[in-house]
Amino acid sequence: MTEKILIVEDDGMIASGLTYALEQEGFETAVAGSCAAFRQIYQPGTFIMAILDITLPDGTGYDLCKLIKGQEDLPILFLTAWDDEVNVVMGLDMGADDYITKPFRIRELISRIKSILRRYGKHGGEENVFRAGNVTVDLKKAKVMKNQKEIVLTAMEYRLLLTLINHRGQVLSRSQLLEGIWDVAGDFVNDNTLTVYIKRLREKLEDDPADPALIKTVRGLGYCLEV
Repeated sequence: MTEKILIVEDDGMIASGLTYALEQEGFETAVAGSCAAFRQIYQPGTFIMAILDITLPDGTGYDLCKLIKGQEDLPILFLTAWDDEVNVVMGLDMGADDYITKPFRIRELISRIKSILRRYGKHGGEENVFRAGNVTVDLKKAKVMKNQKEIVLTAMEYRLLLTLINHRGQVLSRSQLLEGIWDVAGDFVNDNTLTVYIKRLREKLEDDPADPALIKTVRGLGYCLEV
């Protein structure tokens, strides 16, 4: 299926910016500025994700979320003004996957979109399962196995592992890892706690944490997930 994302946003500048950023990432887009326009272009099975503004001229993103979820399990991300943020829980209860407040950083939005799509196993034609040696990660179920036994990771450990998997074979600096975790989690993580999370991941995934074969340290540069 074509990687096409539906954007429902009545602010033309925001919609144009989103369209440009997503197309730079290799996605196709379709834009609707109202609920009525959405109904003209939406067909189940056409899109891999929907980005919905909560406040629209002729309705709300909640209405559209409910309509979509009644027809398919499509990933949904809400765009919301600061004043709407307290009401986002309503959308999450309807089945939306995440939200981001305006104004937002494009890089953060792209990170959130990719994270959601990985959970659904939809992005880039990637396999839903990552394998390296005796470690297997089911990206759709967020399940980590070692030697066919499940390994329990904390939410932050899993986010760090996902960041490494998404850039496997590449050397990531500590600042890049911190930024990746921050974008996805929205939580505060400093350089010291990053060291702790790397250590914990190695203890859980490596055969010999003191001589890691999976999560390599590249001296003076950062870390690399070997595949």
